[in-house]
Amino acid sequence: MQYRKLGRTGLDVSLIGLGTMTWGFQNTEAEGREQMDYAVGQGINFFDTAEMYAIPPTVDTYGTTENIIGSWFASRKARDQVILATKITGPGNSWIREGSAITGSSIKQALEDSLQRLQTDYIDLYQLHWPNRGAYHFGKQWGFQPKFDAAAVEANFIEVLETCQQLITEGKIRHIGVSNETAWGVMKWLQLSDKFSLPRIASIQNEYSVMCRQFEPDLNEIAVHEDCGLLAWSPLTRG
Repeated sequence: MQYRKLGRTGLDVSLIGLGTMTWGFQNTEAEGREQMDYAVGQGINFFDTAEMYAIPPTVDTYGTTENIIGSWFASRKARDQVILATKITGPGNSWIREGSAITGSSIKQALEDSLQRLQTDYIDLYQLHWPNRGAYHFGKQWGFQPKFDAAAVEANFIEVLETCQQLITEGKIRHIGVSNETAWGVMKWLQLSDKFSLPRIASIQNEYSVMCRQFEPDLNEIAVHEDCGLLAWSPLTRG
C-alpha cells in the first residue's frame, strides 16, 4: 500500500481509503466487518464515514454505519490502527436535529453522538458534510445559485472554527475538513483560519472520477498550492 500526507496534518493516509456508507442497509453488519478486516490486512488505514449513513438516508438508517464501525473497534481492539474520518450532516434532513444548519452547538451535539456510536474518544478528521448555503454537488450543478448573505456565512464560519478549536483543545477531534464545498468556500475557510489563528481545513472531500471532473478546473489549484488534499468520493463513478 502507498501512503500520502493529508494536507498539513502530518498524517500518512493510505492511497486507498475505505468508504462505509452502505453498511447497515445495502450491506449487512457482517459484510461491513469483513470489509474492515480485509482493508486493514491490505494496509488501508483510512476509514471514512458520516453520522448520516447508511445510504439511502432515512430515520431508520441514521447512525447505523457508525454503530457498526464502533462495534468492530471494540471487538478487534483496532482503534489505533485506523485514521478515522466522520462528518456532521448539513441542513435538510428533518430527522437529524430537525434539519438544522451546522453551527457551533450542533457540532458539539453531533460529535458527542458520533463518539458514542463509534466507541472512541476522538475523531482524526471531522468534516462538514455539505455547506449550509447549499452546493452544486449531488447532481445539482445546473440549478445552483450562489446567492447568499456573505457576511452571515463568514460569521458562521468563524463560529464553526472557534468551536472546532475548542474541541481540538479538548482532544475530541484532531483535524477538520470540508465536503461538497466550492472554491469560494474553501478559500474563505482558509482565509479565516489564517486571519484569526483558528484550525485549518486539512482536506476537501468532493466527488471525483473519470466521469465527474469538476474538481479539476474548480479546486485543483487550491489542493496543490494550499496543501488542502482531495479525498475523492465515488472514484469509481458510483460503480
